[in-house]
Amino acid sequence: MADSEMIIEKAQEKAANFFSTKDPSHDYWHTYRVATWAVKLAEDEKADVFICELAAWLHDLIDIKLNDSETEALTQVETWLKEHVGNEEQVRHVIEIIKTMSYRNGENVAMRTLEGKVVQDADRLDAIGAIGIARAFAFAGHTGEPLHKPASPEKEKRSTAIEHFYDKLLRLKSLMNTETATNVANKRQKFMISYLEQFYSEWEGKL
Repeated sequence: MADSEMIIEKAQEKAANFFSTKDPSHDYWHTYRVATWAVKLAEDEKADVFICELAAWLHDLIDIKLNDSETEALTQVETWLKEHVGNEEQVRHVIEIIKTMSYRNGENVAMRTLEGKVVQDADRLDAIGAIGIARAFAFAGHTGEPLHKPASPEKEKRSTAIEHFYDKLLRLKSLMNTETATNVANKRQKFMISYLEQFYSEWEGKL
């Protein structure tokens, strides 16, 4: 087995151990899907497949929602990379990607490298479409948020599964970096809009 394949296998094992107790919206299978898309996008966009796949497997290990300290989590991932990846430039590249790829209300700085753009797109694709909808409701259930809460006369801020569509999911299509991801996102956007139309019709007792 080539060194790169062994490193990826070890990264898969690390992800599996980390996500063994996490909720379904951020679990091993989310990471698996992101890694799968990262490889596809890397091949289509002529990016470094190894860097993209490795960063994808490790990207959520520093997520602030899943750790007490993002800084400490990043240090642990960096230490793991230095132990398993001999190339210092590759280590720096992967760390740069996972540090800057988070959505953060769409206000993060642009990804510097093609590999960063690929992994960010792969992660964002898993947040939209049918699986994105499932993850949104899974996260709402995990955090105790309601499915939907119609706006009050005071227009109070709502924290619901449906509001998450407007806060994030429907915005992701326009934030894709690569042509391949944009094409996929266009199809998933149409599905989400259709879903919302059906949801509101059922909520109001029209269907």
